[in-house]
Amino acid sequence: MQDALSFASALSLLLLLIQLSATAILLSRLLKGPSRHPPITPQNSTPELLGCVSVVIPTLNEALRIAPLLDGISHQSYEVREIIIVDSKSSDGTPELVKTAQQKDPRFRLMSDDPLPTGWVGRPWALHYGFLHTCEASEWFLGMDADIQPSPGLVAGLVKTAETQGYDLVSLSPQFILKYPGECWLQPALLMTLLYRFNPAGVNAQQSERVMANGQCYLCRRSVLKAVGGYTSAKGSFCDDVTLARNIAASGYKVGFLDGAKVLKVRMYEGAMETWEQWGRSLDLKDASSRAQVWGDLWLLTAVQGLPLVVVLIYLFFSPLLNTSPAPLLFLVVLNLFLLLIRFAMLFAIAPSYDRNQAKGGWLFWLSPLADPIAVLRIYLSAFRTPKEWRGRKYSTQ
Repeated sequence: MQDALSFASALSLLLLLIQLSATAILLSRLLKGPSRHPPITPQNSTPELLGCVSVVIPTLNEALRIAPLLDGISHQSYEVREIIIVDSKSSDGTPELVKTAQQKDPRFRLMSDDPLPTGWVGRPWALHYGFLHTCEASEWFLGMDADIQPSPGLVAGLVKTAETQGYDLVSLSPQFILKYPGECWLQPALLMTLLYRFNPAGVNAQQSERVMANGQCYLCRRSVLKAVGGYTSAKGSFCDDVTLARNIAASGYKVGFLDGAKVLKVRMYEGAMETWEQWGRSLDLKDASSRAQVWGDLWLLTAVQGLPLVVVLIYLFFSPLLNTSPAPLLFLVVLNLFLLLIRFAMLFAIAPSYDRNQAKGGWLFWLSPLADPIAVLRIYLSAFRTPKEWRGRKYSTQ
């Protein structure tokens, strides 16, 4: 028994050493939340915005989900000069849907980016190709994904915020639409791996290597994008949005990541399995980070998100076998209960980022902290694997 107590005490001290410093880092980030920039709101266009934005949307077999985007973007006002759809040989009728939209709104323009050049990933190439064909008279470039559902007034509100705040590049976090029980449980845990590693949306990063971005809605001054060579610096990245944003920030431009839950919804993946496979492949952000950053983030996530539930459950299971609990073990359990309390409290903070009106089993959102160890495991798996296939395109691993 004495040997067991000694082992428990030594292990507890080791875990405390790992977790205490990580907890301090986490708290320093979360405490910035109250001072963040308020969420973007829809705004009406004004004359000085006339024709200032070129929109580029990459597509590849998006027929089942692009309709809300086509409708939503066509309801943006005269600040949108053109809407360029860059299609990568879709075989599901996506181009036909775009052509139908074009009959109602002449701002739509359909083009193909095929073939894919060597060294490029499909998405950044499509965006780069579209950028090269945008009108030079447009002041802003707006990259958007086919799975988003923009509200009227989104583009005007985004441009006005960027100009007022002096941003050269600004992207938005969306409101996620959940439908099925598994994703209601898993998706918030995966999102939390981002929130724990980076500042909340609306808080500017002080260092370029900690900048966050979301390519689903990505507004950049056209002159800035031209100055950095378009998407060339992110051509081989599977998280091209973050890679490009960090490169632009490192070049001295002002980059922002703001809360767009009031103007932008997204239906990313169908169910927990697709969320695990598709979204989980890029959440590690290794293509935009140094090896030291990746390892540092893995340590942080393990300490503050992956371990707390595991430590508490192990203690509850084994504590009856011990006559007494050594002080280090008690301190460890208290710390992990505190981390679990923070995690459950964070659910109230992120609840506005979710639309669960159509969700079956939406109550599972409130149990998503129980999926945290699985979410952290997914980041580990992604951090040490390079995708071989993305949206039907195969890539060689070099």
